[in-house]
Amino acid sequence: MAEDALETIPRELLAPIANLSIHVEDFPDEETEREMELESPFDLLGLYRGVDMTRQSVADLRSGPDMIFLYRRPILDYWCETGEDLFAIVRHVLIHEIGHHFGLSDEDMERIEAMEG
Repeated sequence: MAEDALETIPRELLAPIANLSIHVEDFPDEETEREMELESPFDLLGLYRGVDMTRQSVADLRSGPDMIFLYRRPILDYWCETGEDLFAIVRHVLIHEIGHHFGLSDEDMERIEAMEG
């Protein structure tokens, strides 16, 4: 479903993410839970890990690709609680995390989704 949702994201967001890796995990790991100060692993639907494009430098030594994590169980729990379309939820989380890769604000991401929706 994440791959299908990725196909619907505007091309201007996808062009510069060749080195961005997308992972689907059941839950955030314990380190992420502590780092994000989560009360529950269900509190996080997705996460961007990396250096956003506004802070990258050609002089930076990169330890690996930037990554987006989609957390399957929290997404499914959110879907059950809200009744929203599951595909729309996955797409929303992807857009939000890709937006963090670009250094976009939440308002910028909402505007992009509204244009596409």
